[in-house]
Amino acid sequence: MPIEKNQVVLFHYSVRDEQGNVVENSHGGEPNAYLHGHGGIIQGLEEALEGREAGDTFSVTVTPEKAYGPRKADAVQRVPIKHLMGAKRWKSGMIAQVQTEQGPRHVLVVKVGHKFADVDTNHPMAGKTLTFDIEIIEVRAADPEELAHGHAHGPGGHH
Repeated sequence: MPIEKNQVVLFHYSVRDEQGNVVENSHGGEPNAYLHGHGGIIQGLEEALEGREAGDTFSVTVTPEKAYGPRKADAVQRVPIKHLMGAKRWKSGMIAQVQTEQGPRHVLVVKVGHKFADVDTNHPMAGKTLTFDIEIIEVRAADPEELAHGHAHGPGGHH
């Protein structure tokens, strides 16, 4: 069954940056699950998965435009330290979570003061060309509830 719109795809992946360092890897956990054609994963990866089948393994290199977008220079914001979630003591270089109007976001702590911290709101992988090594585990038809919600349910998807 080739991958097309409204099918649920389960896949394992690892992601390498331009230097070839693995920055993320799903092996050893649940495979990632998404509903194809609904923008649940980055555009370049969804395009590369189109038409492939369970059992396929391949690599694809995705530019920032089809991944996490270019880095924005004006993305540094000053926030109260009490709004940073994920650690008790903050140092520059750490990743924190903050609540925004769009829901929780990960930010990079740039500088820490007494009451405020400067954080970079770019996605940690923004501006990077990424290479994905993909192993497709399963392709199945989405059920009506998944289609109504616009995402996969169950292991690796939303619950």
